Amino acid sequence: MNISYDQKTVIVTGAAHGFGRAIALAFAERGASVWACDILADELAETRQLCLAAGGRCEVRTVDVTDRAAVFAFVAEAEASTASGAIDVLVNNAGGVLGQVGKPLDEVTLDEWTGIIAVNLSAAFFFAQAVTPAMKRARAGRIVNISSGAGLGPSLTGIQAYAAAKAGQINLTRQLCHELGSYGITVNNIAPGFVRSNLATERQWESYGEAGQKALIERIAMKRLGKPEDIAYGVLFLASPYAGWISGQVLSIDGGR
Repeated sequence: MNISYDQKTVIVTGAAHGFGRAIALAFAERGASVWACDILADELAETRQLCLAAGGRCEVRTVDVTDRAAVFAFVAEAEASTASGAIDVLVNNAGGVLGQVGKPLDEVTLDEWTGIIAVNLSAAFFFAQAVTPAMKRARAGRIVNISSGAGLGPSLTGIQAYAAAKAGQINLTRQLCHELGSYGITVNNIAPGFVRSNLATERQWESYGEAGQKALIERIAMKRLGKPEDIAYGVLFLASPYAGWISGQVLSIDGGR
């Protein structure tokens, strides 16, 4: 399959590193006009430079994805740059554990709980709210949410809010699929397995020790970890015309479990 995104405008959230950077670069390499956001301005600028070096187009903005007003302002700016006034593809990748580690249920604070829910679940809801009016008018659009294997079962992180948020994002995907399908908008989800993609996953990997690392790899059918590009390729497919009759689905990209 030769997938091109010429004349398409794509929003990628959480694009400063890891999955988000790989996704932004993959779209830019294939002709898309990419609008990328994150709160990490320096790393986000690096993402833009990589996209430009690859011959792509990329605008970046520092956006707190848990701030609904900031989300709507960012989307409006991106929409204004398009001929149609609509975003073609939204990739809700922003998320993570916010530096938290697993701890007993009765020791979790309110701020720890709400912080993770906000960045992993509420942010995806805000962005979907922001892009869908124009997508509806265009009667076309693709929304791809990036969850986690933690949304399908117990989280390796041991963080209750992370497992709950990712599971909630998966069911949000299914709900929006039914709400938006008649407008030609597909909504799908990718659930990555463990990938060493950023500082948080590096800390998690190191915490397992040699024996734990070996055990994790042994549980993977392909006996190896994946790369951020593996996730990006799944997004490219779900956002493409080849996936026009796929919606409400969760694609596990995890090497086989």
